[in-house]
Amino acid sequence: MDYQTIVYSTDGTVATISLNRPERLNTIVPPMPEEIANAVDSANLDDHIKVIILRGIGRSFCAGFDFGPEFETGYGDRLSTDGEWDPGKDLIGAINHQTGYVPKFMSMWHSPKPVIAQVHGWCVGGGSDMALCADLIIASDDAQIGAPYSRLWGCYLSGMWIYRLGLSRCKWHALTGEPLSGQKAAEVELINKAVPFDQLEKTVSELANKLARLPLSQLAAMKLVVNKAYENQGITNTQALGLLLDGYMRNTPDGKSFRNMAKTDGVGAAIHKRDEMFGDYSSAPADQKPNPNNEIML
Repeated sequence: MDYQTIVYSTDGTVATISLNRPERLNTIVPPMPEEIANAVDSANLDDHIKVIILRGIGRSFCAGFDFGPEFETGYGDRLSTDGEWDPGKDLIGAINHQTGYVPKFMSMWHSPKPVIAQVHGWCVGGGSDMALCADLIIASDDAQIGAPYSRLWGCYLSGMWIYRLGLSRCKWHALTGEPLSGQKAAEVELINKAVPFDQLEKTVSELANKLARLPLSQLAAMKLVVNKAYENQGITNTQALGLLLDGYMRNTPDGKSFRNMAKTDGVGAAIHKRDEMFGDYSSAPADQKPNPNNEIML
């Protein structure tokens, strides 16, 4: 099919899904979640494919949801009635696997074929939820991984921050929203590994091809037994609660003020005001931001 926001390609036994909105740091707009799920389905229907790679083109993996005009145009009717937020519509849209973005991201979790997320640059907000739904995550050392919506205008969506981190570390990031470099994320085991950017593509490719030499049934069985152990801990229930709370947090007085500022002054100004007291994300010094020269090319 013709994709608007991603590029899907195959090379032997490996399929690659490339987020392809580099001019917007691969921020999420409709129909990106749907296209990711469709590409995962395509890989699973292809008997030649054994492993899937998810990556971002340009300077970042994914800088979260783009809550500019495209987001409102794409999701407005699903979330509102007569111009006002409709909690009933939000509920139905968020948890429905046909329309909800988290169920679409979870296509990677449910895929029998393993998915490797190749992370560089910014991997924040919904982008971090997306990446953490993959099975294995390898990042560049200088990547910045975080959920700034912990501070305002959101709540944990996929729940993967909770299940991949221990209690103390999870509480810290849930309450502060502080980001982690790729190197630090690997040290605390939010992700699997961090490498210098110039080794990232090679490292991911070597891992994908190593896994592809194993029997697919073996890969699927080992993935399934691990997934089911964590599902028994309540991932599905946590996601349902997170999606409901996310809707509420987007529509509190503070949440509406944040959205209005983004409309009138621009998304950058709203984000800067949210993060300036912490001195991170867009307000961080240069040595705490991804190297802007590190780009992934198609």
